[in-house]
Amino acid sequence: MTKAEIIAEISSKTGIEKVDVQETVEAFFKVVKTSMVGGENVYVRGFGSFVVKKRAKKTARNISKNTAIIIPEHFVPSFKPAKTFVEKVRSGNKTAKAAK
Repeated sequence: MTKAEIIAEISSKTGIEKVDVQETVEAFFKVVKTSMVGGENVYVRGFGSFVVKKRAKKTARNISKNTAIIIPEHFVPSFKPAKTFVEKVRSGNKTAKAAK
């Protein structure tokens, strides 16, 4: 499902104009991105957590040149789904596969 499809579905279910829904969705993503860039995690109860994970400094190899590369410590964005969300996906996929 794409962002445009999400916006269209929210618009049809709520009766809110697509333009307004798009602004709201864009604002949500902007807040999440800004928070995570600032090192702050975002928690959405029942859905999951957008967390910033720290990757330690490590040594890697450039296979083509056969040289060692040091990858410095860095941070990466990550999403951890809520337990209830995971359970719904698991049970939903079982019934969808059985129907096929």
